[in-house]
Amino acid sequence: MPETTTTGQLREQVRERYAAACGDGGSCCGPTVLEVDDTFGGALYAATDRDSLPVAAVAASLGCGNPIAVAELRQGEKVLDLGSGGGIDVLLSARRVGETGFAYGVDMTEEMLDLARANAAQAGTSNVEFLKGTIEDIPLPDESVDVVISNCVINLSVDKPKVITEMFRVLSPGGRIGISDVVAEDQLSAEARAERGSYVGCMAGALSRQEYLDGLTSAGFTNATVRFTQQVADGMHSAIIQATKPETSAR
Repeated sequence: MPETTTTGQLREQVRERYAAACGDGGSCCGPTVLEVDDTFGGALYAATDRDSLPVAAVAASLGCGNPIAVAELRQGEKVLDLGSGGGIDVLLSARRVGETGFAYGVDMTEEMLDLARANAAQAGTSNVEFLKGTIEDIPLPDESVDVVISNCVINLSVDKPKVITEMFRVLSPGGRIGISDVVAEDQLSAEARAERGSYVGCMAGALSRQEYLDGLTSAGFTNATVRFTQQVADGMHSAIIQATKPETSAR
């Protein structure tokens, strides 16, 4: 009987897989198993955004969408990107919120953090900070950001309910999330999702649409929506997830 993979082993597999996306010296090593077409990666960003960033930041994008396009960022806001990778979404966010705003990135992979910081320096972007940590234990205080974004990372978490409650914790009242993620159709069992791809390949660990909605509601979010945008496998989709933290506590 095969051994059951522990949560710690899964997290290490994810860390190793994304560390391997960077070569020696912090340069991206090129296309990965995820980047087989326009479903994943830098191709999902407008050319005007891609062309204004360091090539390494775009090349290191392993996401399944463009959360910047749905987050409706405004001047002066504080933004947090969960699983910030090479920094493409943080750099674009920093531009959208302007000099009076700020963009944080959290990543657990030292190699990606080094790459992101180098990309920020090359771009001359000063209103950013990249923090080492996990998305299940965000290294920021309560109510410290206005918007949380993430690009194809939450499906990789070993404790998704904790990620959702952490997003709620760090958001200011009235704050919002704008997330891109791989999401399964409700009829797909966990076993069926695993048949479509590995955990580190963004398939086996994906939540279903209803699981996402239930998790957001349980954490306290309102106006939660999950909208499929592109099929990435049979019954599996890139999706846009949005929700709002109430201005006042439900109590």
